[in-house]
Parts: sequence; structure tokens; C-alpha cells
Amino acid sequence: MAGLGWLTPRRRSATARSVLAGEAAAEAARKTSVAEDEAALLTGTSEEAPEEPAFPVAGDDRAAAFFDLDNTVMQGAAIFHFGRGLYKRKFFERRELTRFAWQQAWFRLAGVEDPEHMQDARDSALSIVKGHRVSELMSIGEEIYDEYMADRIWPGTRALAQAHLDAGQRVWLVTAAPVETATIIARRLGLTGALGTVAESVDGVYTGRLVGEPLHGPAKAEAVRALAAAEDLDLDRCAAYSDSHNDIPMLSLVGHPYAINPDTKLRKHARARDWRLRDYRTGRKAAKVGIPAAAGVGALAGGTAAALALHRRRR
Repeated sequence: MAGLGWLTPRRRSATARSVLAGEAAAEAARKTSVAEDEAALLTGTSEEAPEEPAFPVAGDDRAAAFFDLDNTVMQGAAIFHFGRGLYKRKFFERRELTRFAWQQAWFRLAGVEDPEHMQDARDSALSIVKGHRVSELMSIGEEIYDEYMADRIWPGTRALAQAHLDAGQRVWLVTAAPVETATIIARRLGLTGALGTVAESVDGVYTGRLVGEPLHGPAKAEAVRALAAAEDLDLDRCAAYSDSHNDIPMLSLVGHPYAINPDTKLRKHARARDWRLRDYRTGRKAAKVGIPAAAGVGALAGGTAAALALHRRRR
């Protein structure tokens, strides 16, 4: 699952840890690669609508697409939804649920990833799953997807992914969420596979340690680079999608970067470089970040009771 930065030996540089995490994610993704057909889905409204050449290019087997998960494909953070599901199954106590609820509320209100908040959530998850079997968590993850995640997928982003699939290209999730959780989501969406944070396991049991570090920021770029090399992809012909400025390293790797539901820093960066932007949030949410809303997108799906209560107080 998620990981603790201090579990990685301090003598390694941050770059070395990122490379290790990226390579581990790429290896795990290739081993769990999936491909299922999905029906065509709704498309979203772009922030700007200039004439663009046909994209993705049909039949280009050296092109692929890489999608961030949290707030790009899914409303909110997968790790928080997963935590709620584990609490329901009595993996931890109410005090820890309150912690998860606050983290989810903060994430939804801020609309961006904060490394400290995200690592705190992963620390919690790592301690919770230590000693459990990987197969057990995979089975539970399928149930949690149906309970908490399926209704939080952005239709517009899913349609973008489907366009790549329809063009005959591979589509990968790239996320700091646990690779097991990311793989379940990718399979349910009919995607090729997922790059995610790799937790160490011995004989199928989680040890409470990571391989490298959480797949966040530069580590995502390393994972995409490693997978592209293994799969003989041309990154200049590939696309990447994210909502967060933390993913600028990944977006900068490809020839077709997209800012999806972008935070303020990413929106500014994307506009300065003429990257494509898409927004699928509500009018209230879009107004908060200063960009027009996409048509046809409903209000954010509900979260935990604590998150909703805090959201109402802030309105």
C-alpha cells in the first residue's frame, strides 16, 4: 500500500529513491497489465476549443496515454476511499476513521495534492495493512471500488481514456495510490494497466515497507520513462493527463500533455506552454480556481459525514 519516507535508507538520494519507485511501479504494472472493452462514454467540454489535428492518432502502436488518478480520473483520493472501506470492515478504530475523514475533507476543499497530507494518509494505510495478505486486500479492493469509487469517476476523463483505447493505444493509470488499488480501478475502466506505489510483501504478506518511495512527483516521471523503454513507446507521441502541478515532470515527458481539472499552479504552467486544458468540475469548484466549468457535470459526489459537514461550513 502506501509508504513511509523514513523507511527508505537515508543514504539514498531523493533521485535514487524516485528511480527505484518508478522502476518498481513499471515492473508491477507490466505484470498486472489488463485489457477489457468498454462502451463509448460521455465527452467533456474543454476550457478552450481551438481547432486541433485528429488526436489520438489511430493505429499508432508506439503511442500510449498516462493518466493521473486522484482528481483527474476520480473525484477525491483513492487512498481515502480505500481507508473508508477498510474501516467498514473493522481494519481499524473510529479514531483512525476520523483522521481519514479529515484528510479527505482537506483534499476535497483544497483540490490539490499536498505531499505531507498525502504521505500522512499513506502512513496510516501502511500500518493498517501490515501483516495482511495481498490477496485479501485485492479481494476487498474490488468491493471498495463498487462501494466508494465507481460513482466518482469523471465521465469526461474516462471518455478521453476511451478515445485512446478506441485508437488502438495502451492506457495506463499513474498514481501514488497502491498499485493493487490502481490495478483494480484500471481493470474496471477497461484500461491497459496501472503504475502505482509498490509495497513490499514477503510470501504474499505485506511487511509495512515500500519498494523505493511513494509514486509521487518525479517518481511518476521515472515510472513512465521506465515503462516506455520496456514497451518500446515513443514519448513524443504519447499523452499524459493530470490535475496537479506535482505531475509537471510526468507531463513534460510526453509530446501531448493535458491539464485536467488543473490546480492554480498547473493551470498557469499549462497556459504558459500552450498545453491543452480540460475541466469537468462543477461551476462552484471551477469558479474557485478561476476557470469555466464543463457542461453536464453534476455536483461532487458525497464523501464521509465529517467531510461533508466541513464542506458545508466552508460554503
